[in-house]
Amino acid sequence: MITEFVFIPIFAIAAGVAQSLQYLNRYHVIREPPEHILNRLPSSASALACSAHALNLIEKRTLDHEEMKALNREVIEYFKEHVNPGFLEYRKSVTAGGDYGAVEWQAGGLNTLVDTQGQEFIDCLGGFGIFNVGHRNPVVVSAVQNQLAKQPLHSQELLDPLRAMLAKTLAALTPGKLKYSFFCNSGTESVEAALKLAKAYQSPRGKFTFIATSGAFHGKSLGALSATAKSTFRKPFMPLLPGFRHVPFGNIEAMRTALNECKKTGDDVAAVILEPIQGEGGVILPPPGYLTAVRKLCDEFGALMILDEVQTGMGRTGKMFACEHENVQPDILCLAKALGGGVMPIGATIATEEVFSVLFDNPFLHTTTFGGNPLACAAALATINVLLEQNLPAQAEQKGDMLLDGFRQLAREYPDLVQEARGKGMLMAIEFVDNEIGYNFASEMFRQRVLVAGTLNNAKTIRIEPPLTLTIEQCELVIKAARKALAAMRVSVEEA
Repeated sequence: MITEFVFIPIFAIAAGVAQSLQYLNRYHVIREPPEHILNRLPSSASALACSAHALNLIEKRTLDHEEMKALNREVIEYFKEHVNPGFLEYRKSVTAGGDYGAVEWQAGGLNTLVDTQGQEFIDCLGGFGIFNVGHRNPVVVSAVQNQLAKQPLHSQELLDPLRAMLAKTLAALTPGKLKYSFFCNSGTESVEAALKLAKAYQSPRGKFTFIATSGAFHGKSLGALSATAKSTFRKPFMPLLPGFRHVPFGNIEAMRTALNECKKTGDDVAAVILEPIQGEGGVILPPPGYLTAVRKLCDEFGALMILDEVQTGMGRTGKMFACEHENVQPDILCLAKALGGGVMPIGATIATEEVFSVLFDNPFLHTTTFGGNPLACAAALATINVLLEQNLPAQAEQKGDMLLDGFRQLAREYPDLVQEARGKGMLMAIEFVDNEIGYNFASEMFRQRVLVAGTLNNAKTIRIEPPLTLTIEQCELVIKAARKALAAMRVSVEEA
């Protein structure tokens, strides 16, 4: 069909790309990927045509069948040629029938996603933990829209009110003496800021060493990656920053030994950085009292305690912050992911006044252009409001217990497939007996219209990390889907 119009749009594009795309859309030719046209254009005209095509898609609320097919082909091709073909192979490994053509289109509700084929999925992945208050939460969306109507980004010269209000809110919300906030755009950035802040505070004291834990994930920028403990991510970028040591997570004696050894050799520890529950490590919970014991060791050796709550924070584990399960107060706290309510990216590094004061003399020592911008702060303030107003941390505890009980029952029913189900609140994992079974489970759940995915540091483990707004009925559907998936997998194993 497209060949009937191909010459007219090319001449029209020479006169004006936008007009030609309007022409294409009028005759429904826009349904076909425009690559055959774009490849013949000068680079600027090609970019203009492609952006206009994308804007046309953004404006659309629905797609008909042919438009859906065209969009799928287009997205797959552009991921392959311009994003990273590896993502396609990953999706192929965890979707039904090796179909990596599943393309996200829109939120179906607070707790569901709809693809371009109109299929609705219960979201048990939660964008790796960003949708704590659900998809397109109306309170968060409204706050961002209202701020957008006034001023999307700050001038950098005048004081922006929402950054001040969010910092005040976090000072009231976070545990202990945490008082000052640095805002950024992601969890990795919040960790980078925490490491630099600890260095700035401890360097005059002659303390330069950091202790992290095995299985940890703190991000992939150079500093954060030095604390991360996954060889696959680390080896291509060796050597990383000096001065980082890793000890077994959950082993307090190993932590004590490392601190002692560092002191004896003059490599005094600036900070200990860890996750209260290891997320990407496979949702690994430390023994009860571990965080409390680490806090005491940090005090004993004069080391700062950095808690990375990028994934565990904002109500995920049944408390607003996972460290509150043991009433532990860190010196520096890292937040991101769900802080923006699944609407805007934002990260925060919150510290005590004593630690943060090293930045008072020169507030430009560590900055970021978009950190703490008005739209992101509006989203974060609205997110905190929703979490507190609806008491979502308590809901996470209740519904998390329900889901975990169901998964543990399935582990008892399918011991040949499932090694363990574990978690806290709405941060859960199902660990399988081998890697391949984990991939197959994700694929079978995809067939059941439930989205799950693996963890970055543990291939045998599938994470269950839904919005905290998941309903009781949806929790029951998830357990039912998991039972069907495991039953289908057992049949496949027996037939093999």
